Amino acid sequence: MSECVTIIGGGFAGVEAAWAVAQRGGKVTLYEMRPNRNTPVHQTGDLAELVCSNSFKSNLLTNASGVLKEEMRQLGSLILPLAHKHSTPAGEALAVDRVPFAREVTETLEAHPNITIIREEVTVLPKERPLIIATGPLTSDALASEILKLTGGDSLSFFDAVAPTVTYDSLDMNKIFRASRRGRGMTEPTADPEDGNVCGGAPEPSADYLNCPFTKEEYFAFWEALSTAELAPIHNFEEEGGAKMVFFEMCMPIEELARRGPRTLSFGPMKPVGLTDPKTDRRPYAVLQLRQENKEGTLWGLVGFQTRLRWGAQKRVFQMVPGLENADFVRYGVMHRNTYVNAPRLLDLTCQLREHAGIYIAGQMTGVEGYLESAAIGILTGLNAYRSMNSLPPAILPRETVLGSLCHYLVESDPKHFAPMNSNWGVVPELDGTPVRDKREKGRRKGERALEALETFLQSLEHDTLLRLREAE
Repeated sequence: MSECVTIIGGGFAGVEAAWAVAQRGGKVTLYEMRPNRNTPVHQTGDLAELVCSNSFKSNLLTNASGVLKEEMRQLGSLILPLAHKHSTPAGEALAVDRVPFAREVTETLEAHPNITIIREEVTVLPKERPLIIATGPLTSDALASEILKLTGGDSLSFFDAVAPTVTYDSLDMNKIFRASRRGRGMTEPTADPEDGNVCGGAPEPSADYLNCPFTKEEYFAFWEALSTAELAPIHNFEEEGGAKMVFFEMCMPIEELARRGPRTLSFGPMKPVGLTDPKTDRRPYAVLQLRQENKEGTLWGLVGFQTRLRWGAQKRVFQMVPGLENADFVRYGVMHRNTYVNAPRLLDLTCQLREHAGIYIAGQMTGVEGYLESAAIGILTGLNAYRSMNSLPPAILPRETVLGSLCHYLVESDPKHFAPMNSNWGVVPELDGTPVRDKREKGRRKGERALEALETFLQSLEHDTLLRLREAE
């Protein structure tokens, strides 16, 4: 067993794994191939670069995503404090200004005395243990081949898409209105306006989203153009290793949704529920929402509009959206392959390979979906790699926590039908006693139970560490 943890990959999972080890006093060697070798969607060499949406989803402690964030904070996350530092308005969600956020993550890790960052591609798995593989959905072909050999070829692939970004000054604000659904939102990102759960600042209404309203005629003209627009090639991904084109539902390309039927969008990402156009004092037939991408408010992303259309088709179709007729697209949507292992066959509850002691899989490669879910798995693997290196028992998160439930989902799912999963109350065990019908109240109680279980868990970790220190004396 080495006295240093080796980590491959400088995305959200790799960064959190490195931080978890280093902050506990362990040494880390972190490999990241960028910028020497880039990927189809990354634009910089910064660690923890966001390549899809800039949203980390809800902060509310009645929401599984919000509770996961609080669990990560208590586990010592690096990502979350910096995300809040570089946050942009997004209603009840946490969204970040992606460039300064990733830059500060990089600078923080580079300055840590226990972390050595090596900028080169890893094509052969190192022999040192513990080893954390956190190369993410865009793992290079050479390393992917090594992982396939290690796991017996038992892995899956699906395809992920990115939404376009436009400039604020190119929008027609005479047609667009500001609002959050049903007036939801807050000035401080950790406040719950309904139950008063506040971690900083008093909750206040906000109007963080830009809304492009459609009439019925405009909507159906847009739907027709979108559902028949020309698709971009996917770079022979279907031929590489015989990967089947499977889309994760949460990142479904907007044109794929449109092909399911004329009303799919108006009941999905373009639903107008909770929004009233102040110009007409009526609810629009459909709405496209834009979310702020940077702190200055100069860049805005099309919410839910991941796409694989050709760039020319994107400009032509999306400029049919009311208010986007002259939109300046600074980033078009793109599609890329996303790869993950068959976790139920391969991993234990610490995300260690069952057949290869000392090798951990972290992040989206485990089959979790989302920035924070990936980062949380990174914390877990970093914690367990450190404990393994110091002869401490493995740390298995309580089933009642959101992160613990995600780990159980990875391990206990049917391997024949395994698919990626993000944080949600559906994977968390039900409450004991009389069923709670109100969803928000149910979420609040599950959240309280999760954080109580985590507190007990953290106390047990401290006990293990103290016991080891006494034994060493």
